[in-house]
Amino acid sequence: MSTAQASAVEGDKDNATVIIGAGIIGLSTAYYLSRSGSTKPESIHLVDASAELFRCASGFAGGFLAKDWFAPSSASLGALSFRLHKDLADAHDGRRTWGYGASTGISLSQDTESAVGGSGEDWLADGTSRAEAAREQKVVGGKGPVWLKAKEGLEVISQEGTVAQIDPLRFSQWLLERCKEKGVRVHHPAKVISVSKDADNVLDGVRISKDGSETELPCTRLVLASGAWSPRVFSTLFPKSSTKIPVSALAGHSLLVRNPFHNLSPEQADAEVCHALFATDDIGFSPELFSRIGGELYLAGLNSTMIPLPERPEDVKVDMKAIDQMKKCAARMIGAVDGKEMEVLREALCFRPVTASGRPLVCRVPNTKLGGGLKTRKDGEGGVFLAAGHGAWGICLAPGTGLVMSELIEGRPTSANLSAMALPS
Repeated sequence: MSTAQASAVEGDKDNATVIIGAGIIGLSTAYYLSRSGSTKPESIHLVDASAELFRCASGFAGGFLAKDWFAPSSASLGALSFRLHKDLADAHDGRRTWGYGASTGISLSQDTESAVGGSGEDWLADGTSRAEAAREQKVVGGKGPVWLKAKEGLEVISQEGTVAQIDPLRFSQWLLERCKEKGVRVHHPAKVISVSKDADNVLDGVRISKDGSETELPCTRLVLASGAWSPRVFSTLFPKSSTKIPVSALAGHSLLVRNPFHNLSPEQADAEVCHALFATDDIGFSPELFSRIGGELYLAGLNSTMIPLPERPEDVKVDMKAIDQMKKCAARMIGAVDGKEMEVLREALCFRPVTASGRPLVCRVPNTKLGGGLKTRKDGEGGVFLAAGHGAWGICLAPGTGLVMSELIEGRPTSANLSAMALPS
């Protein structure tokens, strides 16, 4: 390498950022970091092992958004994210581009004894309904959506302007294109295989494997945003560390079906309101149904801790028994028009990154947890950062997480309170 080339690489390294994971969290981080005015967009690298992006939670999630369904530990991040979702939709025609629309939260209970109280953080692990997180603000009434068979046991549990809906796949695709337009560099399928350090044992790059060859990406700032794969990535990059990233994988099957009642005129379509239905467990799981702008219905809620996390998202295989169970649930809950059979648009399985506490991890990783005496540059110039463990709220919390991660990376005060989202000591 010539002296000029070496100087160029050294210059590229200064404050360069590598984000591992090009899902909705990594993309949101790249999006806000590239627009901060303090980081050159072309110095940001997104690295993802998937040949096809968004083949897991970022593309196959429900896309339900809430403003204030969160425990105190993540309430400020939830409120920030909800506002940013709306700001982005207002500024970029989100209704048309990624299906952003106002929603109504509804609880369907056929067993009045099944309600379970909680902090709003533990419902997913307990297998109870997410609706319990909103019980304190419920508003009784409402007839429910026209596509729902059941008309008894319904409660409206959201207040006006506090819940919304998007198509997460289209939103993630939009974020990716905006990042590319800005100059962010995307590497996929590519796998980060090791970190590099200078003579003083300070992080100065990562090594990636792509298309059968290895390449060095100089960087001083490294972000782990790999969802359920984050613990594997951390242990690969920092093999001398005794730190365990407390994120586990929760598998969840879903169905995307055509709304049989969706037949709106252009005038009606402009005023279309989405619905989010949360049912209590009386069929082996707690179903969640979300209607989307344009006539799609998304069904989820059948989760399992017993399905092993594959090496890559594209290696995921749905369990047809689980899909059959969900189809029976859909047929029981969704009405039909003129006896027509339900049209299934997609059958999917994704893995949500969950923590035992129910709180996401959004933080800088202390150097002492990296192992081997590895060091990083000071705030704003370097560091290893973690954004994972958002559970079923990953889509909802993505913009806020992306913004505060960009602030952490640049050493600025954060727009949300992250004190409860650090790695356990």
